[in-house]
Formats: sequence, C-alpha cells, structure tokens
Amino acid sequence: MWRSWIRLRDPGFRLLNRPAADPAASSRPRSAPQPPARAYAPPTERKRFYQNVSITQGEGGFEINLDHRKLKTPQAKLFTVPSEALAIAVATEWDSQQDTIKFYTMHLTTLCNTSLDNPTQRNKDQLIRAAVKFLDTDTICYRVEEPETLVELQKNEWDPIIEWAEKRYGVEIGSSTSIMGPSIPAKTREVLTNHLASYNMWALQGIEFVVAQLKSMVLTLGLIDLHLTVEQAVLLSRLEEEYQIQKWGNIEWAHDYELQELRARTAAGTLFVHLCSESSTVKHKLLKE
Repeated sequence: MWRSWIRLRDPGFRLLNRPAADPAASSRPRSAPQPPARAYAPPTERKRFYQNVSITQGEGGFEINLDHRKLKTPQAKLFTVPSEALAIAVATEWDSQQDTIKFYTMHLTTLCNTSLDNPTQRNKDQLIRAAVKFLDTDTICYRVEEPETLVELQKNEWDPIIEWAEKRYGVEIGSSTSIMGPSIPAKTREVLTNHLASYNMWALQGIEFVVAQLKSMVLTLGLIDLHLTVEQAVLLSRLEEEYQIQKWGNIEWAHDYELQELRARTAAGTLFVHLCSESSTVKHKLLKE
C-alpha cells in the first residue's frame, strides 16, 4: 500500500503533492547521541568582500585565494585541502556567493575548517568510536508496533537496507521494537570499526557528519558505498515524518525547507568523504595495476 506513496528505491520516485494541514508529531520519540563532529557553528552572513576566487597548489596541498588573500581557518591556519577536486568544490562555494556570504550554506568549507583546526581535539580512534556509537540508536533499527500501515512501511523500506549491510560487511544488525533498541553484537562493532579505520581523518570527519544528519550508521554506509542516493537515504531517514505528512499534511513551507536543507547537508558530507578519499584511492589503484 505505502510503496505506491513513497518509492524510495525507484530512481525516479516523487512524493505526491501534500495538502497543508495541522502537522502531526512523530509517532514515537527518538534519542540519539549529540554529535560533536562539527564543533564550528558557521557565522550567519557577511557582505561579500572579494571579487575573484582562485586555487593554487602549495607545499601542504591546495589553497583557496580570495582576490590576493589566502583563505584562513577560524584558528588562523592556512586553509589547505588534500585534493584539487575538493579545492575546486570549496572554491565553487565561495564563488557562488552573491552580495552576501551565507556561511550556513557552505558545508564543505565548514567541514574543511573542522578537519584543519580539529577544535574538539579528537584523534582517529575517537572519531571512529563516535560514529560506531550511533548503531545504538540507529534510526532504521528502531521499529514501531502500530499502526499496522507504518509497521509495514518500515519493514518494506528499512529491512532491505539492513539486509544489504549485513551481507556487505558480514555482520548482524537486526531491528527491535524495544525502547532499548536492538542488541548489536560486539563482532559487528569490531568489523565496522576496522572498516572505518581504512579512512583518513578528513574522510572520518565527513562520515560522522553524515551519520549525524541521517541519525543512522547503516544509511550512511549505504550512501558512502553508493548503494543509496542522497535522496533515498534522506527519505529513508525521515520515513516516519513523511508518513505523518502524507497522513496529516504539512506546514506551508517548513517541511519542504527542512527536507531540502537535510539533502544539502547530507550531499555535502557525502561528497566531502569521497573527495577526501580520492587521492589515496587513486594511489591504491595505481599500485594494484
């Protein structure tokens, strides 16, 4: 029944137009670890003070130039990124700003600042533990017992993703209707910890950021592994909200804005992970050849 409303794995899916009505709260409360991943809260807005944006390669990597001034981090470090592709993406963020610089739209720049300054002073092991901890409250592992239509929707849409992750990584994850959530085996944590250890510090910052957006380690793995698109991962993470909106209607613009913002942050975090992994991936492939 519900698959005709929200076809998440169909590349061409579209939600039906939703009538405006009183919003309904989510069918159950969810708790999740508070993410320390992006400690910097970007300033809101500032008048644009530069005309041109360019990229130069320095000793430490690729730098961003605003006219003749080099971009700096909040801690006044030289803003240097490890790959040319990431530098181009960041430069595009700066170049696309109009008369006013809207820092809250510049997710790649903020992730780079966090990676360069490491304001929370966490090491690689701490980043990995923070990401894996989300398994305890993973969105798609918590299930409702009623209403039947939502139970069916969760089963149809979330179960295949869990099954994919279990097969892909050779682990057990499962789901539960208990408020305590599923019991995640220690072996599963060990396997996923080892998998995340294959990423560098920059990529791990991006992974934790995406996990925090989706409130799901499983969906993040599907997204990073290209098993899911950003649109699919976001809708899967909002399955209950979309169910309520389909049933009761949405606020005139707030729900659509929230959806677009979540897509933008998730897309930026995913792109950041891939661009930060690019150079090491290319080197690995060259060595294999």
